[in-house]
Amino acid sequence: MELQGTVKKIFDAQTFASGFQKREMVILTQEQYPQPINIEFLSDKINLLDNLKEGENVKIGINIRGREWVSPQGETKYFNSITGWRVEKVLDNGSEPTQAAPSQSASPVSNENPFAGDDDDDLPF
Repeated sequence: MELQGTVKKIFDAQTFASGFQKREMVILTQEQYPQPINIEFLSDKINLLDNLKEGENVKIGINIRGREWVSPQGETKYFNSITGWRVEKVLDNGSEPTQAAPSQSASPVSNENPFAGDDDDDLPF
């Protein structure tokens, strides 16, 4: 999956006691109602954010991950995270929508009426 938007915030890398590292960024989507989306980059992917600046337009390859957690009281909760694995700077004015565009077919579009030769019209109107 991909998300496209403007870099709103880039956070510093965090290193945990286990040696695990993560770095987060927030992008603002470019749609009618812009959404701030937090994306985390893990381990060897944290360096992908080194050359980015706030205000730049980017396209980010993401994975959505989910996990289940059971509290000591036995209550089950579910959490989601968005993990980035690729960052691409977008050099246009950022007017592209964040939704995936339909793929273009290689065949030419025909304006010919496909029903022009049908003489056995059995419709009641």
